[in-house]
Amino acid sequence: MNLSLHTEEKNLKAALQITGSKSESNRLLILQALYPEISIDNLSNSDDSKVLKKALEKGNGIIDIHHAGTAMRFLTAYFAVKEGCEVELTGSKRMKERPVRLLVDALQRMGADITYKNETGYPPLLIKGKKLYASSVKLEANVSSQYISALMLIGATLPKGLEIILEGPVTSTPYILMTLEIIKQAGIHGKFVKDRIFIEPQESVKPVSIPVESDWSSASYFYSLAAISETAEIKLNNYRKESRQGDSSLAEIYKHFGVETIYSENSITLKKIGKTRARSLREDLRNSPDIAQTIAITCLATKTECMLTGLHTLKIKETDRLQALKNEIEKFGTEVRITGDSLQLIPNPDLRQGVEIETYNDHRMAMAFAPLALKTDLRILDAEVVSKSYPDFWEDLKELGYTYRE
Repeated sequence: MNLSLHTEEKNLKAALQITGSKSESNRLLILQALYPEISIDNLSNSDDSKVLKKALEKGNGIIDIHHAGTAMRFLTAYFAVKEGCEVELTGSKRMKERPVRLLVDALQRMGADITYKNETGYPPLLIKGKKLYASSVKLEANVSSQYISALMLIGATLPKGLEIILEGPVTSTPYILMTLEIIKQAGIHGKFVKDRIFIEPQESVKPVSIPVESDWSSASYFYSLAAISETAEIKLNNYRKESRQGDSSLAEIYKHFGVETIYSENSITLKKIGKTRARSLREDLRNSPDIAQTIAITCLATKTECMLTGLHTLKIKETDRLQALKNEIEKFGTEVRITGDSLQLIPNPDLRQGVEIETYNDHRMAMAFAPLALKTDLRILDAEVVSKSYPDFWEDLKELGYTYRE
């Protein structure tokens, strides 16, 4: 499905309910599989969470997680400790190009029975679940926090628990803290001290219902809309000020674009209160790389020069997001410079009309570019890719005056 986007609405007002956080949901699904006493409220309806839930229910044989990178990392650790299971964990063509070696190496050092079906370091993986007795493991911390979280989630099932020794600078610390908080909510003891994470052993937990906050990454597109609009008052339900999601940094970042976040008991309201503060923006996004695309497009629309750093993990996402951003933004006549971990945008006063946006099987490419329709007509190719994290995205934009033509 390809969508041509159009809107003449510059004054945005709506109240929306965004699905539960994919990041929180996927962590809780793994914990629930290990500890059935856990129940989940406001589970994400994203493709990624559906794929993960289905994989956990199947439990044996060939398990295809398609484009779901989080599922690949978390399930690798989960099946490694699920005694008696035998699975081939595979995915899409792109998934087979995304490295998983650091996690597999760590699990193998712990005694896991994991082999590569094809190329060493990449899926598909052949996993035979068994009881692991290791109590400590080292892991490079600067590649993907999901490797660390995967080990944390299984740590309490080991007879002596698990000590994870982090080597090098830590990437996406908020996601590690999110995992730790969710583990604690389940009644499992753990702590993160300097370069070490300790998860204590636990055979069972008391029955508990854990709520999932709505997804801040998905909220980013409405921050972008508010920033680009003339006036905006967009209420998003099921958000809290003291969030465990790293992308909640949006509230502070978007002050630069004149967007105020008003917190209520169980919601936020995004209100446009002024113009962009300055014509340039500098942000280190090492702790929240998933909002880089959104911020880059906001800068494109508001003619704000920007330098975004801390983006080294974007090259191993659903696509090489740095290269994809450069390719698509430059179609509008704007210069983009990228390195291995940064993106610089030099704005052009005039945006080209009628641009077609390739999405590269990446949900965030489709959603990040959508707010640009407030400035220029554009066409999003393979627009249904948004279902990976936010299936209701296009319907929610209709509430803000968007119209579509396939």
